[in-house]
Amino acid sequence: MIVTEVEFEAFVARIEPDLRRALAGHLPVHAVPDAISEAFAFAWEHWTTVKELYNPGGYLFRVAQSRSRRRLEGVLPAPESPRDPDVEPGLPAAFRALPERQRTAAWLVHGCGWTMVEAGEAMNIAASSVATHVSRAMDSLRTAMGVER
Repeated sequence: MIVTEVEFEAFVARIEPDLRRALAGHLPVHAVPDAISEAFAFAWEHWTTVKELYNPGGYLFRVAQSRSRRRLEGVLPAPESPRDPDVEPGLPAAFRALPERQRTAAWLVHGCGWTMVEAGEAMNIAASSVATHVSRAMDSLRTAMGVER
């Protein structure tokens, strides 16, 4: 099957914002555009498969992660960064201290608004496992921040 540019451009326009937001939690800011390009190049090459997926954004998230040359360096900007989000000062360090799966699950679900199913597909784990990782991450963050339920 031949990929039409119009069809693929519509796909990119639909998927790219969520993919960018998800990758922003896992890659340095300067690495995100390259990771997105790699993911969409893969999608173009494997279009017949990718367009039939239930969650192509989650799949391309995994492609972008695996093809990225650099691994996690941090989830949020360093505290001295001028682009700091308006968060509790200790949150970035507490978030970075989480185990990778907990950090990824919490970011995808709470940071990007993905469902447990979507996050599970992107992480290649069951939605119930995502829920467990998110719950543990939130408990750890509450403890680290001194917040009681």
